[in-house]
Amino acid sequence: MKNKIALAPLLMPVMPLAGAEAFKFDTSYQVYDEADGRIQVESRYFRGEMYLGDKTTFRFQILNDAISGATPGGALPGGTQPFLSELEDLRVGVLGALSQQFGDHTVELELSRSRESDYLSEGVALSDKWELNQKNTTLTIGFNYLADEIKVIGIDNQKKKSYDFVFGVSQLLDKNTVLAATLTAGYASGYLNDQYKFIQRDEILSIDDGAGGTIDIPLTEIYRENRPDSRVRGVLQVQLTHYFEKIHAALDITERVAQDDYGVFSQSLQIEWRQGFGGHLEVTPFFRYYQQTAADFYHQTLNEVSLGKPENYPTGKGPNYSADYRLSSMETLSFGIKTKLRLGEHFSLTAAFENYAMNGVGSRQAPEQMYPTASIWTFGGTIQF
Repeated sequence: MKNKIALAPLLMPVMPLAGAEAFKFDTSYQVYDEADGRIQVESRYFRGEMYLGDKTTFRFQILNDAISGATPGGALPGGTQPFLSELEDLRVGVLGALSQQFGDHTVELELSRSRESDYLSEGVALSDKWELNQKNTTLTIGFNYLADEIKVIGIDNQKKKSYDFVFGVSQLLDKNTVLAATLTAGYASGYLNDQYKFIQRDEILSIDDGAGGTIDIPLTEIYRENRPDSRVRGVLQVQLTHYFEKIHAALDITERVAQDDYGVFSQSLQIEWRQGFGGHLEVTPFFRYYQQTAADFYHQTLNEVSLGKPENYPTGKGPNYSADYRLSSMETLSFGIKTKLRLGEHFSLTAAFENYAMNGVGSRQAPEQMYPTASIWTFGGTIQF
């Protein structure tokens, strides 16, 4: 039984650390780069974990994002309205979490704050991890709360609140295999629109011709999207991890399904193979597939919606509409490789590359020009004592 317990936390890394560390710090730099001059995001992460005692741990994260480029605003490509909208912003996020062990329970309180030029998000999370059955079974319950404030040009700042309830169970099936499942129920209310997303409609402008008649001029106008002012969602994630002792490798398979009252049903599959070489190098090729149905209120244009004059600043009341390609029927495919090189007992370097592609599927997809492809590069380093 002791053997089973000792191996359980080592199933994730192929090259486990020996002993406990008093301090761990890592930093990484990531570039997300969409093709054709679309969005580019440069991210810098600083993370640390400190053991304040045998039963107390503090961890933190600082994030800095620089976002630039252009993204589809919602108008159809090739029309009279601009297809791409320029975007430039900076985001700074901080997170701190304190965990304390009480017998078989580990309770963690997490506080977070993220700010952009037009968006402020503050959050709190509380969780309890309960180890039982000689630490072969772990139950986790948690609650997350986010309070967001959005600066919308032309009106007062808008509010959004999000609540997530999390329940998870992890079971050691044998000394080399762990099965984990997590169920999340979420609710959000308030301003759920993206103020930079629009939808177009074909209209007719009639003007006096000066001779008692009129001249009809066809126009294409754009209006702000109008998503519902509340959202309920549920997510189930199941993960199976198996460690192959003879070849010093681990296989992770993660399946995730989600449903919300927008009408979006999604599912994803991720597979990772972590291979150790000589105790110093770890190489992890991975594959991820995601697919979703369209939201009930997704439309390419407002021509498909029976509606009078749209509001300048929609409040979420029906009828709802959005041309955001992220709410269409689509799929994404990602594949890549991650590496980790151990340089002595206390230092390691990491590097990763991922290729990401999104495509429309089915009859309710967006125009193909809206879907991005991207390359993601990540470089990092870790020091621990």
